[in-house]
Formats: sequence, C-alpha cells, structure tokens
Amino acid sequence: MRRILTAALMLALSAVPARAESLTVMLDWFVNPDHGPLYVALERGYFREAGLEVELVPPADPADPPKLVAAGRADIAISYQPELHLQAAAGLPLVRIGTLVATPLNTVITLADGPVKTLKDLKGRKVGFSVTGFEDAVLGTMLEGAGLKSADVELVNVNFALSAALLSGQVDAVIGGYRNFELNQMALEGHPGRAFYPEEHGIPPYDELVILANSGKLGDPRLRRFLDAVERGTLFLVNNPEESWKLFIKDRPELDNPLNRRAWDDTLRRFAHSPSALDEGRYRRFAEFLKARGLIPEVPELASYARQLP
Repeated sequence: MRRILTAALMLALSAVPARAESLTVMLDWFVNPDHGPLYVALERGYFREAGLEVELVPPADPADPPKLVAAGRADIAISYQPELHLQAAAGLPLVRIGTLVATPLNTVITLADGPVKTLKDLKGRKVGFSVTGFEDAVLGTMLEGAGLKSADVELVNVNFALSAALLSGQVDAVIGGYRNFELNQMALEGHPGRAFYPEEHGIPPYDELVILANSGKLGDPRLRRFLDAVERGTLFLVNNPEESWKLFIKDRPELDNPLNRRAWDDTLRRFAHSPSALDEGRYRRFAEFLKARGLIPEVPELASYARQLP
C-alpha cells in the first residue's frame, strides 16, 4: 500500500507544471503589427509551454529599451539593427540574438500625384526627417545614386509628424516613413504615397527589428526558449493570418482599426521565419556601409554584437 501511495504521489507531482520563469521584454515602440509574432506566441501559450512568464512592455521612451537591457534592468529589448551597430561602436554590452522583422521598413516617401516622380526630382526640394544620423546617411546614398548631393535638398526636422508634413505641403518628401504604416496612413486619408526603397537604391539590406540581450547573459537558458517560442508564433501567424489577427487584437480593442489592419497584412511577409538565424555576411556588409558613411569609426568583431545562440 505504501508503494502504491508513493507512486500515486509521484505521478500527481509530475502532472503539476513547473513554475514559469519570468522574462521582461521591452518593445521598441507602442504595440503595433510589427510585434505580431510576440503576441501570437503569448496568446497561443507558446511562452508558457517554454516555461516562461513573458511580460511585453511598451517603453515610455523609445530610446530606453536597449539601455535598460545594457544596465541589466530588462532581459530582452526589441530594437533596430542600424542602432545596434552604433551602440556596439559605443561599447554598450548588447548582442543581437534574434530577428523579428527581416527587411528594412524605412522609405523615402513622396505624394503619388506630386511633382517628385524619381529621386532626381528631389533637387531643390525639401525633405522632412525625424532622426539625424542614419537617415542622413541613407538619404545621402540614395541621392548620390541619382546623381545628386545632400546639398541639393533642404532637410527639415518635422519630428515624428512625417505624414502630416508631407500632406500639408510643408515638405516635398520624407525620409523615415515606414512602408507598412505611413504609406497606409496616407492611402486611408485619400492621398496615396510613392515609395523609394533604400535597399533598391544603394543601401545594403538590413534587419529592421532585432531581439537584443545583454552580452554578459548569453548563457541564460531562457533566451533560447524565448526564441523557440517566437519562431512557433511566427510560423503560426504566417500560416493563419486571420486567426492571428484576432489573437493580436484580443483584449486590445484600441488596436482594432483600419490602419493596423492594413499594416498587419503588409507586415506578414517581412517577419523572420527563423528568428534566431544570423546572416553574418549581411551584418558585416551593413557595418562596412556605416563605416564608409562615417557613422562608426571601425567595424567591430561580429561576435561582439551579433550571435546565433546554440
């Protein structure tokens, strides 16, 4: 009888799931369709099945997530590959361990029915921007490919009101508008845009959204389990976009609007199907581009800022 009771107790204990380990993920911005795989993994229970209690946190300041991870105050940050190179050059202990959005989203946008039909037509015109540095390098390279110089356009800081500045006529084009958001926003307002894609005009392709961890904590087993769950979420989303949309807006009614719905459809094909996979050549080429444009002094050792976890 004692053996039977012991066996029954062990069986009961084995049926009790192990307590999930908490993991804090700082998003790059407010919740939007770029984060689709994360929320699908959350709602489908993939994180929980990986033994994780994941908290997805929108930042008060978009510049904060990498800093919080570097300081050990958050486990993971969603950020941008171009910024990662600059942070690595500055010595921040950050490493890319995964990719969320595997293509650039940045564009140069003009009005479809406006006077700017080609990049050459930007000569003597105003271009709105939000952030200096990388966007300057992108625009300068694209202009050079069209036979122009940066001095041939007038840059206007419009903060983050890119679409509004373009639609009001304050500027003739904007740099930094996202192909899955600003273009859809303009179309919904009845003013379709024309996009010029950086990767088609001399800019090496890069990952838009990447998953960052602290370089001193790469041995944390939670990271690998997190990436596996994100991959499951991505593949479910790609295979079941309509059901995934419903999961995305579940308990988040403020996200259920025409702009997010359009952005959702446009972003589906841009997610990394294998989030942990690292294209080393791609990262090196982009680092060389940033060095050539004077944004980083040297190309650091790849393993110091980008890894594929075992």
